[in-house]
Amino acid sequence: MIREAAVAGQFYSAHPEGLRKSVLSFVGSVEPSLHAMGVVAPHAGYVYSGPVAGAVYAAVKLPKRFIILGPNHTGKGVALSLYPEGQWRTPLGLVAIDDELNRLLALECSLLVTDKAAHVREHSIEVQLPFLQVLADSPSFAAICVGTADYVALEALGHALARVVQSIAEPVLLIVSSDMSHYEPADVASRKDGYAIDNILKVDPRSLYETILEKDVSMCGFAPAVALLIACRDLGATNGQLIRYANSGDISGEYTRVVGYAGIAIL
Repeated sequence: MIREAAVAGQFYSAHPEGLRKSVLSFVGSVEPSLHAMGVVAPHAGYVYSGPVAGAVYAAVKLPKRFIILGPNHTGKGVALSLYPEGQWRTPLGLVAIDDELNRLLALECSLLVTDKAAHVREHSIEVQLPFLQVLADSPSFAAICVGTADYVALEALGHALARVVQSIAEPVLLIVSSDMSHYEPADVASRKDGYAIDNILKVDPRSLYETILEKDVSMCGFAPAVALLIACRDLGATNGQLIRYANSGDISGEYTRVVGYAGIAIL
């Protein structure tokens, strides 16, 4: 089963050479040095968020295996959706679903349901793949679309993620695909995003969850980020590193209504 690209030609180039060149331009010549347990990377159109995503992927030593979590923008499918077996297509070719990761995730988290519907038109996980195709060696991945903000469910998912990573002999990088504040003035977005980023850097999932709700931070992927922090804390993470922060106004010149982007590594 092949999941066809949903946003090629919209969020990123539909042409293989153009896409590869854009990814390489965002990555630059930085030598990766960080051994991360997880990362947060944005998922807007590459013209806006590509430099931030490129910065975080360039900074981190990438393994071959990944678990990618993204928010559910479409409202389709189940609350915690695990994409079934098969491959995902981008203009750069096919990326394989990691069957072992899928099997272990389903075993460790009873709330995960194998489901295609949440993934078919969802862009958040898809836009991460070209970076992995260019930078990682024969990558494979498990894809989880998160459509719930229930803390108990996110906690169960996070603990399960940690158990799966611990059970695999090879390294597995956890990736959360998320933009930050949406359609706020740049100064407001920066302030609100700072609240969220501070809690991510502290690897404090409960405080991130409460801060998002109390401060009205429109971070679309906060729920998968909560699960990520729970997993990374179980795995021994003590801090994060902000690699880069930007907003859409840095490209458009329009700062009255921006979307924020953060690239973060959890160490």
